[in-house]
Amino acid sequence: MSFLIFEKLFENQSSTYTYLLADSTTKEALIIDPVIDTIERDAKLIQQLGLNLRYAVNTHVHADHITGSGKLKALFPGCQSVLSNLSGANADIYLKDGEFIKIGESGKTPLALECRTTPGHTNGCMSFVWHDYGAVFTGDALLIRGCGRTDFQQGSADILFTSVHSKLFSLPDHYLVYPAHDYTGQTCSSILEEKTLNPRLTKSREEFIQIMANLNLSYPKQIDKALPANLLCGLQGDL
Repeated sequence: MSFLIFEKLFENQSSTYTYLLADSTTKEALIIDPVIDTIERDAKLIQQLGLNLRYAVNTHVHADHITGSGKLKALFPGCQSVLSNLSGANADIYLKDGEFIKIGESGKTPLALECRTTPGHTNGCMSFVWHDYGAVFTGDALLIRGCGRTDFQQGSADILFTSVHSKLFSLPDHYLVYPAHDYTGQTCSSILEEKTLNPRLTKSREEFIQIMANLNLSYPKQIDKALPANLLCGLQGDL
């Protein structure tokens, strides 16, 4: 009997969530937003479950940590790195809005993620909708009661507002929201919760832009190291 494997993992330093999805019959798997600091943990889990890692997917080019995609490619031959075609970074596969990424094609119920471009935090932000499960992996575009900052790396509050409202809030209310980060200990939300309770994105466009312009956040600690590395699949200085 085929079933889906869904593991939620966390990296403490950057408060990043990594998601491992797999089909139990074919053993094909993909991982979303792996972090280089926890690759040993993630690789051990993949090996314990006997999975064939096909894709290392990033929701965008991160500024707060180095991706583990390159390391995973070295550990699991055949694994390919995946990014939005608008990311501006190196990857094996570039996805466009409306395309699907699938694993377990030979099984009766392949796992398919719909790719939706959700720019605003960065130009290359992409969210992945898992319709069969009723969930969406939102990266930094939509966080639990928040959203990604828009003050660097091609950020635009106006564009982010449009992305969230048109591409994410248009999903059914019951869809679960799995973000790339959370800083308060929460693990999951829902489209309905964020449409009604998000203190930024429940405001008008003008109010949202004003809020984002006045966050006064500190400069990301790892950005000068993470951005150049992530443009090269997390392998700068290693090859």
